Amino acid sequence: MIDWSRVTELRDEIGAENFAEIVTLFLEEVETEIDALRAGCAEDALEARLHFLKGSALNLGFTDFSRLCQMGETAAASGRAGDVDLAATIACFEASREDFMRGLEALAPP
Repeated sequence: MIDWSRVTELRDEIGAENFAEIVTLFLEEVETEIDALRAGCAEDALEARLHFLKGSALNLGFTDFSRLCQMGETAAASGRAGDVDLAATIACFEASREDFMRGLEALAPP
């Protein structure tokens, strides 16, 4: 669900303090987009929203969520926005976020 090697690599690259800021920003931005999807995103905006979410997710190691966003983005781009399983995508984000937050506690220095 989470690529912990990517998470560790990012934290090591930017430092623990900056990493905490990135995580906060990521969660705020992604949750804003998720809220828009829940509210009923217009079909012509779906591809762009899923593209943004995919890229954000990859940067922070949310691999399963990113994969679902990619599948949805591809479907929307080919005119099949109705085939995108937004409920599954949102549920994956929520599960990934929970796993991520639990895992961050384990990564924190003593």
